[in-house]
Amino acid sequence: MDIKVNKNIRSAGHAARAGAVAALTALTLLVASPTASALYRDDGDDPGTGLSVAETLGLYVVTPLVLFLVIAGLVIVADRSSRKSGQVGGRQEPNRG
Repeated sequence: MDIKVNKNIRSAGHAARAGAVAALTALTLLVASPTASALYRDDGDDPGTGLSVAETLGLYVVTPLVLFLVIAGLVIVADRSSRKSGQVGGRQEPNRG
């Protein structure tokens, strides 16, 4: 019983140390990149107009889904055309007759 408690305490210490390292790394990256927060403008900045909700959904939701479906469709078509009749999943189906 005592050994299990020591292992749990040790793993909790490792988890706490890993969390502290992750938090410190994130904080360091945020402090080191003030331009990413866009709190001030540089000379020559011209950000342009923002995207509407429809444009944002189209760009970040619909486009990846369409690309995924096209690629999946091409893989399925290529897999079916490369199989011989009677094969299932790349292996020969047993004769049942």
